[in-house]
Amino acid sequence: MRTYLLLLPISSLAACASPLPEVNPQMAWVDFAMPSPGGKVLMAERLDNQPQRDGRFFQVPPGSHELMVRFDFEVFGGGMGMNTDPQERLCYMTIPFAHFEAGQRYRLEARSLAFTPSARLYNAKREVVAEERQVNCVP
Repeated sequence: MRTYLLLLPISSLAACASPLPEVNPQMAWVDFAMPSPGGKVLMAERLDNQPQRDGRFFQVPPGSHELMVRFDFEVFGGGMGMNTDPQERLCYMTIPFAHFEAGQRYRLEARSLAFTPSARLYNAKREVVAEERQVNCVP
């Protein structure tokens, strides 16, 4: 039993260290970025309500799809309150987009303004093509 418990964290780290798969030219590719400070984790959670095996990217067939990402970030305290330690926030954001194109690269950026997260999907020309439709956060 102990061996099993030790292997579980090691096997999950192995997925993070593995190289990204080849880009399929018949699919669209979505990379991630967290441009604002305080972001800790941004990863693929679900594609069209199906769990993803690799949270580092989305590889999406052409057409209309719904992406769900997990975004963990810190909210820094301040002001007159006693608690000035950062608080961690875990949110799931859903981003629908109807026009994924084969062979195109997209970039999904997540940021937070205090307790409020947001996400935008950009095309290769750096144009905003979609924004989050739904945000569910765990307090």
